[in-house]
Amino acid sequence: MDILEMHYWWILIGLGLLLAELMTGTVLLLALSAAAFITAVAAYFNIGLTGQLVTLAICVAVFAPIAIKVIRPRLSPKGINYGSVGSGAENGKMFDIVARDFDSAPGIKIHGDFFHAKLINALPSDPPLQPGDRVIFDHFDGTTAQVTRFKAT
Repeated sequence: MDILEMHYWWILIGLGLLLAELMTGTVLLLALSAAAFITAVAAYFNIGLTGQLVTLAICVAVFAPIAIKVIRPRLSPKGINYGSVGSGAENGKMFDIVARDFDSAPGIKIHGDFFHAKLINALPSDPPLQPGDRVIFDHFDGTTAQVTRFKAT
């Protein structure tokens, strides 16, 4: 049993990727790990390095989309689209102003994350935003949510 045989290296790579998957929860590393384990099987049957890399590429091409499109949504909480903040999905939606815990800064919460809120085209005579005010989200300027006051008609 020679430790330098290629299938052992592929098993170690697969275990390393599996350990990284356990720490990150990205699901993509799970697909890469499965591809490495299948490549270890190919290496066990003395397929050359080129064949092993082709096996790895085919497995990644099959498993990565499955992991992203099928497995990841089943592991995510319902109703939450991670990565959607800032993509324009919230534009035009109404939010209530909340106060940040440590400094009482006014802001809105989107998917549980606090964003400092600033009025668009605010005049010096306009009253500042207060917790409970209803605002309409317009866009982000950096990490600051640019909002307008909701005017009930």
